Amino acid sequence: MTTTIAQAFQQLKTNINITSLQTSTVSTRQQNIRQVLDSGLTVTDSFLTGSYSRSTLIAPLAEADIDIFVVLDSQYFHNYNNQNGGPAGLLDLVKRTLRKTYTRTPDISRNGQAVTIRFDDFMVDIVPSFNRQGGGYLIPNSLTQSWISTDPKKHAQILSDMNSSHNNDLVPLIKMIKAWNKNNGTYFLSFHLEVLSFIIFNKVTISDYPSGMRFYFDKARDLVTKQNPDPAGYGGDVGYYLNTADKIKDAVGKLQLAYEWALKAEAYASQGNIQGSFEMWNKVFGNYFPSYR
Repeated sequence: MTTTIAQAFQQLKTNINITSLQTSTVSTRQQNIRQVLDSGLTVTDSFLTGSYSRSTLIAPLAEADIDIFVVLDSQYFHNYNNQNGGPAGLLDLVKRTLRKTYTRTPDISRNGQAVTIRFDDFMVDIVPSFNRQGGGYLIPNSLTQSWISTDPKKHAQILSDMNSSHNNDLVPLIKMIKAWNKNNGTYFLSFHLEVLSFIIFNKVTISDYPSGMRFYFDKARDLVTKQNPDPAGYGGDVGYYLNTADKIKDAVGKLQLAYEWALKAEAYASQGNIQGSFEMWNKVFGNYFPSYR
C-alpha cells in the first residue's frame, strides 16, 4: 500500500528496474556474442556500454537494447576507410560474422552505427570501433559513410562521478526521466536525456525525487533549444535528431507539459491533497507509478 509520495517514488524505483533473472540472461548472452566476434574477427578489446553498463536501463527489457562496444584491429580500418563499402561495409562484415553462428535468429540488421540482433526478449547492438589517435574511439556511421569520435568509457566515468557526488541519487532520477520519456511516446533519445542531466544537476543538490524531476523539466525546456555537446569532449550535438524548428518546438512542449504536471503534483502534496498529487505523477510516469492506496 502506498499512501505517501515518498513511498510512491520508492516503489517507482523498483518498478522501473529489470529483474535479476533478466540481468542474468543479458550477462550470458552478451558474453556469448563477444566470444563469437572474438573468434571470427581480430578483436583487441570489447566491453558493454550504453544504458545497461551505466545502470540507467529501465524496464521493460523487451523494449530495451544492450550495447556491446567492440574494438577491432586497425587493419580493418585500413580495409574499410574509403574502400570496400566504407563504414557500411565494416558493419556488413560484423553482420556476416554474427550470422555464421546466429543462423536461426530472424533479424540481424545494419542500423546506423551498429549491427542489431533482435532476439525475442530484447535487442543487442554491436558497435565496431577503432582506437583513436589522441584518445577515445572511432565508430562507423553507415548513414553518412563517415567516422564518429566518441568515448563511452568517459561517459560512464562522468556519470559514475556525478552519481557519487549526489549520494547515488542521480542514476535513479535519470531512470525516472527515461520512464517519463517512454510513457510519453519516447520522443527523446536516451543518451540525450542523460547528457541534459549532467548539465542540469552539475553542482546542484538533489533534495528529493519529486523536486528533482520538476527541476529537470524546468531547465531542460531551454537546454533542448541549444546544442548539447558530447560530454567526452569530441564535439557533436547529442540532440542532433531535433534538427528542425518543429521538432524543437515539440520537444519544448513535451517538457513544458511535464513541468506543469510536476508543479501541480508538488502543490497538491504541500496542500495535503495526496490523491491529487498521485494523479499528476501518474500523468508523468503512467503505469510505472503506483496507484494511491
